[in-house]
Amino acid sequence: MSSKSSRREFIAGLTAVAGSWAIPPAAFSSLEPLYPPMDLSHFDTPISAAPAEITWGGNDRRAIEDIAALGFSGIQLRSNLLSEFPNPTDVRNLLEQHHLTMVALSSGGVRIEGSDDTSEIDRHVQNAKYTHSAGGLYLQVTDKKPKGSVNNGYKKLGRLLTEIGKRSADLGVRLGYHNHMGSMGQSPEEVDRVLDAADPRYVKLELDIAHYLQGGGDPAKAIQQYHDRLLFLHIKDVESTPNRDSADGNGFRFVELGRGRVDLPAVFKALQDVRYRGWAVVELDSVPDPSRSPTESARISKNYLCERLGISI
Repeated sequence: MSSKSSRREFIAGLTAVAGSWAIPPAAFSSLEPLYPPMDLSHFDTPISAAPAEITWGGNDRRAIEDIAALGFSGIQLRSNLLSEFPNPTDVRNLLEQHHLTMVALSSGGVRIEGSDDTSEIDRHVQNAKYTHSAGGLYLQVTDKKPKGSVNNGYKKLGRLLTEIGKRSADLGVRLGYHNHMGSMGQSPEEVDRVLDAADPRYVKLELDIAHYLQGGGDPAKAIQQYHDRLLFLHIKDVESTPNRDSADGNGFRFVELGRGRVDLPAVFKALQDVRYRGWAVVELDSVPDPSRSPTESARISKNYLCERLGISI
């Protein structure tokens, strides 16, 4: 027998054996899967909404309870809570008990005057350490605008922000600069100057859409412009009010979502266009109507997000 014939007979024999063991394709449909289907949703995490505690005026424990009861999964806190909760583990345990993530801790303003640089940096880095120990994600800072000309102050502010951001990053906490009325980052041009002066690796933007609008900007365009530097947002609304003390007689007041001048559908359309995936902190500095409670104001904003914009809470 030739070697070629032997190989052919051997292969034919293997085929016959395999065929006898073959399972009809239809039989697979009745088999129990070895593993459940893979959940790929975390690769495309939607926008998550979280109220800020500031509406509750410093009553952190009540804010945590109310926000959790409304069905939110996150909260932003302020550094004033350190006086009530000096041990960050206590905050972490309280948040875990209510199934809330600390999205950010507001650390206040970075001062370029009236404080030595070392102590100023250390003050915010200590807050970053607290944030990390409490299970928080981000540290938020704005700035303390000095009196007089600030043209020469942007370089220093950028340097301080960069150092704070670098040291915070070493702790696992990222830094977001919060644009704000009355700060060195009030107008769109000023926001540009602050961000240009800081290292983008360590200083991101925490965009407050109402302050940006009040400062003369278009929040939707800002999202397009800064999309690669957005850390998280303050989703906020603002209405015009008369103010005899202002130069033009115009003032402003922050209100619940959907009750002011911010084009919120355009903002969320811009977020969708840039495929933003992260936290949107719903902030309201104080309840605009004294007949309402902080919880009622938060519910108004929640209903707007869910019913008008289709955002899941």
